[in-house]
Amino acid sequence: MKFTWIIAAILLIAAGAYASVQLSQQPLELQTSFEYPTPQPLAPFTLTDQRGNSFSNADLQGKWSLFFIGYTSCPDVCPTTMGKLTSAYAGLNQESDVQVIFMSVDPERDSTNKLENYMNFFNPDFIAVTGEHKQLFPVTRSLGFVYAMVGDGPDYQVDHSASFALVSPQGEKVAIIKPKSHSAGQLPQIKNSDLIHDVNAIIAKYSS
Repeated sequence: MKFTWIIAAILLIAAGAYASVQLSQQPLELQTSFEYPTPQPLAPFTLTDQRGNSFSNADLQGKWSLFFIGYTSCPDVCPTTMGKLTSAYAGLNQESDVQVIFMSVDPERDSTNKLENYMNFFNPDFIAVTGEHKQLFPVTRSLGFVYAMVGDGPDYQVDHSASFALVSPQGEKVAIIKPKSHSAGQLPQIKNSDLIHDVNAIIAKYSS
């Protein structure tokens, strides 16, 4: 009889473990993000940050990173995004420290001094990086971003993605965070509450 109870207990424990695994494998209910089924490696890169220091894949190790691209002369999307990220920053750090990385795709105009002033205006904890286009193209592509120069002369603009990419402490892309419309006729946007929810949900999943 005692042996039967032992077998029953083992089966119950195994069933509980199986249920736990099955539950952990359920897709997250994300508000504005797409989680990749498997983490995606990033192209090797070496860029320069706003203080003139080298910034590479090695600087992604051991911490979560939230990337977006733009340029300091951007008239609308970039300053709006920077302001929203500054507001959301404390909420993004609920589960783990998150480094916010602004990747300038306008190296001709965005000097390190200009990038540093831009970060200091919004949040000096943010990191700004840039490099030559031949350095930027591979990493922006592997992050899921695109950009293109538009117009001639000194006042050209840069069309660029408005999404974020979430990169794990192993330096791999795990999710893309996309703008979406919340009502008919509304321009797509990423709401701070959705961003905070999704980032923390994904980090919690990978931390469990």
